Amino acid sequence: MTSHRKSVQPEALATLGEASRAGGRKPDDIGLSATPDTTPVPTRPDLKDEAATKVLRRGVMGSDEGADAAAKALPDRTADGPKSAG
Repeated sequence: MTSHRKSVQPEALATLGEASRAGGRKPDDIGLSATPDTTPVPTRPDLKDEAATKVLRRGVMGSDEGADAAAKALPDRTADGPKSAG
């Protein structure tokens, strides 16, 4: 594990994905530092912001501005993880 990974927190959705693959329990090797499986997946912040805005607007205002498409355009953090994103 590189020193960069030690300073990075694990991504929450990746941690949940690892827990689901481990029978619903967080694996012991996942703590406050990211593992190769929980390292954040690089994603353009503007795409994440746009998707989050559309999802929140749909929930609050009931208007569909393409929330599903915007969310699906982002990397799948739970199924693929960092290894296959990119």
